Amino acid sequence: MLIDRNKIVETCEEIRRGGNKIVFTNGCFDILHVGHVRYLTTAKSFGDILIVGLNTDDSVKMLKGANRPINNEKDRAEVLLGLKAVDYVVLFGERTAENLVAEVRPDVYVKGADYTVDKIPEAKIVQSYGGRVELVQFVAGHSTTNTIKKIHSAYGEKLPLN
Repeated sequence: MLIDRNKIVETCEEIRRGGNKIVFTNGCFDILHVGHVRYLTTAKSFGDILIVGLNTDDSVKMLKGANRPINNEKDRAEVLLGLKAVDYVVLFGERTAENLVAEVRPDVYVKGADYTVDKIPEAKIVQSYGGRVELVQFVAGHSTTNTIKKIHSAYGEKLPLN
């Protein structure tokens, strides 16, 4: 379910009242690939309910450049919600998910192992109330950037239309 940002605190309170452990991760999730699926499946394994903070189109542009995202936020949210592991998606427009993490207060915050806990701005927030941070290994060679590079390498500017 796509949650309105203004309803995230209330939604998380309802989830907790049901006795469920909340896992949270965030990212752009622009062109979904096997690395994303494995990452999100592993993230879900740390608890009962997985909430994904999805960068808005404007924040993706800010982070990745003017040519991104490839897919708009509405489409990216729908694709994420089609995955078995993902229970909720909430859009956020900031450079980092610090404010959103403070609102969600997940039991477990998950990031890719290309980070270290001391380099994750959200980690201090999670640790301040007794939550934990989990780092998940990426699938080598799988990233949205690599997918885009493969397409450009194979087709250049003359992409086939069928």
